[in-house]
Amino acid sequence: MPDSPCPRQPPVSVVRRRTSTGRRLSTLLGVLLGVVALGCALAACGTTISGHPRSSSGPNSTAAVSELARLLPNPSQFPAPYAAVELPPDTAEQAAHDLDGILPGARVDPEDCVPVPPVSEPAVSVGTDDATRATLTVELVRTDHTLGTLRQQLERCGTVRATQSGTSATVTTELLPPPPLDADETVALRRTVRSEAGDPGTTRIMRTLLGQVGDVRINVTYMTFGDDSLDGEALDSLFTTAVSKVRRG
Repeated sequence: MPDSPCPRQPPVSVVRRRTSTGRRLSTLLGVLLGVVALGCALAACGTTISGHPRSSSGPNSTAAVSELARLLPNPSQFPAPYAAVELPPDTAEQAAHDLDGILPGARVDPEDCVPVPPVSEPAVSVGTDDATRATLTVELVRTDHTLGTLRQQLERCGTVRATQSGTSATVTTELLPPPPLDADETVALRRTVRSEAGDPGTTRIMRTLLGQVGDVRINVTYMTFGDDSLDGEALDSLFTTAVSKVRRG
């Protein structure tokens, strides 16, 4: 991240094009620029980016990540109007950090609330509603921990303070009734990441549905900035699609 301040940027934006090829390239460019700009705004301008360093052990090979990517919903399976794109590995890592609520290397209070890292790099697809600039993100990782273990951590970590490079943020997580679905386990939560130095427009508000099939964890998150709106139908639909595709293999 650069040390110098940078102007506040909007969340990931996807530009539509008339041709399928042009739309695909424009979508990818919009997501990449959005993630990079967002990282600049959150780190250098007073708001944190969530996340935790990923484990270097386990199936981190290109083949393993490609296998996870094969299980992601296709862009055409995202509900309208969310124009979606699969992220390349380096950008997928950044996007995955945005969902965790803790910046890599941050000082966390309470200390035992640091997210447990998965054993693989993530595969991620992001869809954006151009009108509202809300995003729907699907993240797949392999993990050696159950969702029950995550639930126990979240129950004692409802409010966490994370500090990185002198900037602090409060991460608030509320467990919601889990969705009934054909997965080994499911968890639902509402998470808010609010910087102590940022304005309300940079507060990230997320609704997340989590499922696990074997060692594959499915995270589907609806994210807005400073706006507590929710497209619950789109979130539920995409979560059902993602879990079903992982279960089919």
